[in-house]
Amino acid sequence: MNRVHVIRHGKPAATWGGDDENPGLDGTGLLQALAIAKEILALPKDQRPTRVVSSPLRRCRETAEPLADALGVEIVIDPRVGEIPTPAALSHEERPAWLRQAFGGRWDEIQGDLDYVAWTRSVAAALREHAGAAVFSHFVALNAAVGVATGQGEVMAFRPDHCSRTVFEIDGDRLILVAKGREAQSQVL
Repeated sequence: MNRVHVIRHGKPAATWGGDDENPGLDGTGLLQALAIAKEILALPKDQRPTRVVSSPLRRCRETAEPLADALGVEIVIDPRVGEIPTPAALSHEERPAWLRQAFGGRWDEIQGDLDYVAWTRSVAAALREHAGAAVFSHFVALNAAVGVATGQGEVMAFRPDHCSRTVFEIDGDRLILVAKGREAQSQVL
């Protein structure tokens, strides 16, 4: 299968700037993880992912577990589908303001320690390498992938809801957006 299903993690037990820098899922998030596993398992067999890949962060791993268990596969951890790297000089408390500023602009305008346009390409490359998988990732990484697939330079391509599933087709070196996942109804930032 030349498709990759990218799922935003379920609702975490804590949000940006909280005391826990790597929260797991809250009760709602755990239910969302079960629901997305059920949704994916209901796909026709030729469209169903056979592998499970996750960001290293706990909220993604916990979201991926029900699907991996149902498929009888191990979760492959790939840091390239993790959170956007925060500049080293920023404290944990300063990260939310930095992210809000980044979301209002373009990838080539983000101030930080690395080339964020190149980071978007690395997210897309990881997804291309994981054709046939369900990849559990994050809000910003999903926006990066949609931006690469559509040629959009703005950071905010869409607002994926918790446990929404975005589908991409892989065509050689191209990542093609097939369907955006369900968008959040509430403000994410």
